[in-house]
Amino acid sequence: MAENRNTGTSHGNCNENVCIDCNRILDSCRDKDCFENVRVYLSTFGQDIIEKTSNIRVKKTKVVWTYLGLEPVQFNRGFYSINVRFYTKITFEACIAPGKVQEFEGICVTEKRVILYGSEGNVNIFKCESGEQCFCKCPGSDMQYTNAPTVVCEVTDPIALGVKVAKDEINCCNCCCSVEDIPKRVCDCLDCSLCEDDFDMKKLYISLGFFSVIRIERPAQYMISAREYTVPEKVCVETNEEDPCSTFAKMSFPINEFYPPSYRDLSGGIGCGCTNK
Repeated sequence: MAENRNTGTSHGNCNENVCIDCNRILDSCRDKDCFENVRVYLSTFGQDIIEKTSNIRVKKTKVVWTYLGLEPVQFNRGFYSINVRFYTKITFEACIAPGKVQEFEGICVTEKRVILYGSEGNVNIFKCESGEQCFCKCPGSDMQYTNAPTVVCEVTDPIALGVKVAKDEINCCNCCCSVEDIPKRVCDCLDCSLCEDDFDMKKLYISLGFFSVIRIERPAQYMISAREYTVPEKVCVETNEEDPCSTFAKMSFPINEFYPPSYRDLSGGIGCGCTNK
C-alpha cells in the first residue's frame, strides 16, 4: 500500500558533523563447524524409547542458549580467547511400532574456541538518565559500566547430519560436560528432567553442522557527517473497518507464493555445473 510508505524528506540540505556513541567492531570471524558424535542427554521418557528402538530421526533443532567466556591472551596484548558453548535442544521422532511414531527431546552441548583482537584499555563509565535518583542510588546498581570488550555471537540453528544409538561410550572431544553441568535454564526447556547417567544404558549421538559469526566490540565515540533531522510527513492511517474490502483491494497479489523461484533463480546456476545463458 504505497500511501503508507514514507522515505522521509529533509527540511534542508544542511550537513554537519555530530558526535555519536556506539559500539565499534574491532574483530570478527565467521565459521562453519561440524561436530561429530555429540552425546545427547535425554529425559527418562526418551531413554526408555532408545532402549527399545534404534529407528530414530531428527525432526527439529534449536539453540536454546549460548555461553560466552572472554579471557585475555597472555603475552599477546589486545587479543582475547573466546570460549563459546552451544546448548541445543533436539526433537527426535522414533518408530516404536509399524505406523506409530513417538516424539521425544534431548539436550546436546558443543563447544569451540576462537581468538580475536579486542584492543586495550579499561575505564569506568557512569551513567544517569533523566528522572532517575542517581545521587542516592544504592552502590552496585547498573549505573556503572566499563569499556571492556563485549563478545557477540550470531548462530543459526544447527543442521542435523546424522544420528545413531550406541551401547558403548563413543570418545568425543565435543562432549564437554555431564548432565549435572547443564544449567537449569536449559533443562527447563524440556518437558521433564534429564535422566542420570548409567554405564549399562544405551546412548544417543548426533552430528551437527553450525554456521556462526563471532565479533568483539568496544564502546567508542565517533565524529560523523550527518544531515539535518527529518520529521516524517506521512500521517498514520487506520484501517477502515467499515469497508475492509477497500483495504484488501489495495494489497498486491502475492505472485511469489504461487510461483516460487526455481533453484536456478536463487543460485544463479552455481553449484550444479550449469550456467545461465
